[in-house]
Amino acid sequence: MMAIPSFDLKRNYARVEGEIKEALDRVLESQHFILGPEVAAFEKEAAAYLDVPHAVGVASGSDSLLLALMTAGVGPGDEVITTPFSFFATASCITRLGAKPVFADVEPDSYNISMERVREVITPATKALIPVHLFGQLCRVEQIKETIDENGIALVEDCAQAFGAHRTVKGRIVRAGGCGGYGCFSFFPTKNLAAYGDAGMTTCFGDREAEELSRLRVHGASTTYKHDEVGLNSRLDAMQAAILRVRLRHIETWTEERREAARRYGLLFAEYGVLEFITPPAETPGNRHTYHQYVVRARRRDDLQKFLAGREITTRVYYPLPLHMQPCFESAGYKKGDMPVSESLCGDVLALPMFPELQPEEQECVVAAIAEFCGSAS
Repeated sequence: MMAIPSFDLKRNYARVEGEIKEALDRVLESQHFILGPEVAAFEKEAAAYLDVPHAVGVASGSDSLLLALMTAGVGPGDEVITTPFSFFATASCITRLGAKPVFADVEPDSYNISMERVREVITPATKALIPVHLFGQLCRVEQIKETIDENGIALVEDCAQAFGAHRTVKGRIVRAGGCGGYGCFSFFPTKNLAAYGDAGMTTCFGDREAEELSRLRVHGASTTYKHDEVGLNSRLDAMQAAILRVRLRHIETWTEERREAARRYGLLFAEYGVLEFITPPAETPGNRHTYHQYVVRARRRDDLQKFLAGREITTRVYYPLPLHMQPCFESAGYKKGDMPVSESLCGDVLALPMFPELQPEEQECVVAAIAEFCGSAS
């Protein structure tokens, strides 16, 4: 048995080391480290890739969400609908502005927020909707878009795990971040498009919104020492922008490698006869899933995870506790049983190793170990 990590940043760096060092040298020679031409170039290139008018680089994915909600005018007394099955930042950005998170349960196959459940919880106080394109697959936002537009509800896509994902809607390709509102991206080092530190970006369609986002990321300043509003210190630095420009050039190759690895997992599950024990992730028709994570549902998940760890196979649980049951959101008034699908997922999801450089023999080792566990558990 070989040691298999859940992801391996070193392997990926080895593929672009020369390009990265050249880009960093360019920034060091310029001595321009905060915003500036390197950031502007990345914003232009990212916007072109995503087919959106505007992209504004910020300090992190969490800030991206917060800045989008601020630009949309979310504040005390407002409600923001989102999923309970996501990373903490998806909901914390709501409460930081004094608004109330309203949770809508998810689909059991895609793990994404159910638009039917969203429709049920819209009220006159609903100010925004944050759908999360979880694990690299777009939500079916088109099912709710007309309703939220008619009600003046802002669309804030959480694209932290979905750079490069897209969905075909009425014959047109719609990319993550391009559904018609705001798109919020994280470039945390483990993401598909990753920086080498914290970094993020917000996309939008209107000139006014882009201008406001650009002000808010520099303390709300329109010019030096003139603050039109209270913003954040959330500037994307030139080093990270230079790294992201390099990595953006390779994102399509790496995405296809992830998709091939996902296809291989499916074949191996069938070959080793574990499909009664393991439910692979479902790719919703019309979607191009980028497999930021490869998340299965597993019987006896915790026991399986321990078994795999004993064979030096690293797996992760995204997420062990749904947001509506987090202690800090107790005031929202939810209890166990309110979001049955999300609660069920938290008990049986398991992320298997997934990264572009994952080798076929490593995947076979993973699935063989799962089959061994299934045999001993039956």
